[in-house]
Formats: sequence, C-alpha cells, structure tokens
Amino acid sequence: MESTTFVAPDISCEHCQHAIEGALNKVDGVNTVKVDIPAKSVAVSYDAQKLTRAQLVEKLDDIGYAVTA
Repeated sequence: MESTTFVAPDISCEHCQHAIEGALNKVDGVNTVKVDIPAKSVAVSYDAQKLTRAQLVEKLDDIGYAVTA
C-alpha cells in the first residue's frame, strides 16, 4: 500500500468531507480516505498496482476539489 496526502483548499465543511470520502472510497484500489477539514487535507492509502497518485488527483478535480500540493 502507498499513502499520500493532498491539500485541497476548497474543503470547508462536513459536506466536503462526505463528498470526497464517498467518491474516493468507490475507486478501485483505494484502501482508506481521511479528510481533515481544518487542514484542508485528504490522506489516502491505496494500491499502487491498481491506481496512480495522478489518477487520485484527477478524481479529486473531477468532483470539484482541485489539489494544490
């Protein structure tokens, strides 16, 4: 398993948290997703054999949470 953390400045509330966790948990290869609202961060554990970091960034962008770091 690989782990990475993204910063998504548009995270502001529990709705954002549920939207992100719900969307990423449906992606094949994602193991865990943890959104930290105050830090505006998304920590993801995933199977690098099935998924790339770039694909995760793309998925976040697709649901409206552009990543800055």
